[in-house]
Amino acid sequence: MSGFAAIAATLSESNYRRYVLGNAVSLTGTWVQRLAIGWLTWELTGSGAWLGIIAFADLAPAMLVGPLGGALADRGNRLGLLRLGQSLLMLQALMLCGLTATGIIDRWSLLVVVLLGGAVIGINQPARLALVSSLVSRQNLSTAIAINSVVFNLARFLGPAIAGALIVAGGTAVAFAANAVSFLAFLVALHGLRAVLPESPPRRSSGGLLGNVADGFRYAAGHRGIAMLLIMMAILSIAVRPFIELMPGFAAAVLEGGAGTLALLSSTIGIGAVAGGIWLAQRGGSEGLTRIVLVGTTMAGVTVLGFALSRSLWTALPCVALTGFFLVTCGVGVQTLLQTAVDGSMRGRVLSLYGLLFRGGPALGALAMGAASEIAGLAAPLVAGCLASTAITLLAWRRLAHASLTLEGSG
Repeated sequence: MSGFAAIAATLSESNYRRYVLGNAVSLTGTWVQRLAIGWLTWELTGSGAWLGIIAFADLAPAMLVGPLGGALADRGNRLGLLRLGQSLLMLQALMLCGLTATGIIDRWSLLVVVLLGGAVIGINQPARLALVSSLVSRQNLSTAIAINSVVFNLARFLGPAIAGALIVAGGTAVAFAANAVSFLAFLVALHGLRAVLPESPPRRSSGGLLGNVADGFRYAAGHRGIAMLLIMMAILSIAVRPFIELMPGFAAAVLEGGAGTLALLSSTIGIGAVAGGIWLAQRGGSEGLTRIVLVGTTMAGVTVLGFALSRSLWTALPCVALTGFFLVTCGVGVQTLLQTAVDGSMRGRVLSLYGLLFRGGPALGALAMGAASEIAGLAAPLVAGCLASTAITLLAWRRLAHASLTLEGSG
C-alpha cells in the first residue's frame, strides 16, 4: 500500500492514533522549551561556548544511560517506563519555570536542570521508539515511523513560533510553563492505551541488566547492515546536526536578529522536515530507503554548509528548509531500516544506540564547535564539520550502499 491510503490505514489503528495526538501536543511544548532554553542561555552568557555546553548537557546523558534504557525497554513494560519518564520531564519544566520566574536562574542552575532532563530522556527514549512497533501492524510500521517524524517536525515548526510569541509577551518562564502543561495531553493519551507488551521476550544474559546492554552492543556490531547505518548516523549527528544547537548564536551574532529570528529559523527547519516526512509516509514500505538515506546524509552536509556561509536571513532560510527535508529523509530512513531488520527481542537495545547517536552525537559536536567558536567564530567550525561529513560520506558511498541494501528486504 502506498500514497495517502497508507497514511489513512496507519492512523485508523486506534492505539497509534491516540498516541500520535497526545505526542503532538507534548512535542510542541518540548520545542517551545528547547528554543526558550537556547535563548535564555544566550541572554545569560552571550557565549557560543555556553550554547555548546547547555546543548551537551541536554543531549549527552543519552550516551551514558541510553543503552541502559534500551535494556529496560526490552526487559519490562515499555508503556509504564514511558509514562514515568514523561511525568519526570513535566517536573523538570516546572522547575525551570519556577527558577526563571523568581530570578534565581543562572548558567550553573540551568546546566544542572537541563542535565537532569537529558538523563531522563536518555532512559526514556528507547521505550518511546520501541513502543511504536507494538501500536501498529507490521505492514504499517514504516508509515508510522514517518508519521512520527511529521508530528515531530510540525512541532518543530509550531513550537518555536509559539515560543517566540511567549518570550516576547511574558519571558522564558511562561514558555517553560507552557511546556509543563503540554505533558498532560500525552500522559492522558498514554493512560488511555491498551496494555502493550514487547513482541518477544528478551535474550537475557547471566550478567543481568549490564549483560543485556552488552548483548545489544554485540548484536548491533555483528549485524553488518545495522552497524553501517549507525556509522552513517554518527557522521551526520556529530559533524552536521549541531547547527541547531548553535542557532541562537547565529540568529543573534551573525544574522543580527532576536528571538523572533531564532523562531523563524527553527520553524523553517520544521517546514522542510514536515515535507520530507509526508513524502516518506506516503511512499510506504522500505524499498529504495538505502539510497534515500545516502542522498539525505550527503545533501544535509551541503545545505548546512550553505547556512553556515550565509550572512542574510533570506539566504539562510532556504538552506535550513532544505536541511530539514534531508535530515528527516535520512533519520526516518535509518530508523525504518533498523526497525524492520532488528530481532524483536533486541529492538529496545538497538534503538537505544540510534537514540544515543541522535542525541549524543549533536552533544559532542555542539560542545566541540561551541568551544572552537570562541577562537574561530561560529561559522568556521560548522563549515569544517560539513566539509568533513560530505567528504566521508562520498568516499564511503559504495561500501555503505552494499552493506545497507540487504536491509530493505528485511521487513
